[in-house]
Amino acid sequence: MNTADTADEKTAKGILMTKSDTKALLAFGDVPAAFGLLTRLPIRVDFDAATARGAAAAWVYPLVGLVIGALAAFTGVIAMTIGLPAAIAAVFVILVQTVLTGAMHEDGLADCADGFWGGWTAEHRLKIMKDSHIGAYGVVALILGLLLRWLAISTVLDMSGGVAILIAAAMVSRAAMVSLMTMMPNARDNGLSQSVGRPSRNTAYVSTVLALIGCLVLVGPLTIPMILATMLTGLCFGLLAWVKIKGQTGDVLGATQQLTEIFALLSVVALAS
Repeated sequence: MNTADTADEKTAKGILMTKSDTKALLAFGDVPAAFGLLTRLPIRVDFDAATARGAAAAWVYPLVGLVIGALAAFTGVIAMTIGLPAAIAAVFVILVQTVLTGAMHEDGLADCADGFWGGWTAEHRLKIMKDSHIGAYGVVALILGLLLRWLAISTVLDMSGGVAILIAAAMVSRAAMVSLMTMMPNARDNGLSQSVGRPSRNTAYVSTVLALIGCLVLVGPLTIPMILATMLTGLCFGLLAWVKIKGQTGDVLGATQQLTEIFALLSVVALAS
């Protein structure tokens, strides 16, 4: 085979790979796979197909946030419609969020707090994070996290466009998970995050674009502070995870969701005050 034929063959293979990657970037089965992983909603999932796709389904995560945020936010609106104050309605918002996700993100926040500050080496920290028991750091992190969410949500519910703000925060916080999955290696050789895999950059781009479009439609100019707060929080926590355990785990991703959602909401509250 001559050099020209070899070059043509390489070009053809490159085109085929590009087309294959494009086709593989989005798949309808990714929707139930993502919802099945991140929620407790009764959705039928083809587990073989979901396993085969793995992290490629992560582009759907902001859409999962949209559904969770909408269900939770409208629960808060209903609570306020029947006469309950925003402070109590916010409790119902958090309750719905927690039930829909099975508290997996809150669990991640608690495990990270215990492991990051309870261990002296990366291996010891990962071991602590794997332990099902909760320690003092985890309890404090949960209390502070829930308190900040409650204060932010109760404030946002009293604002014009509060429902849209809550949905937007739920979307951008799930997109932050995808970005962290893409940028950082897995810290251990097993666990949920490792079994799902790492998304490609294109998957992360799609996830980010979906979250950005959702924000622009829902909250308009507030997109800027919410996105900036999400990016800064995700970056800082990602750096902390790298220092502590040299990578990310399912717990790290769950904690990222919690923290980015909190600070996205707080950015709006700060501007309104």
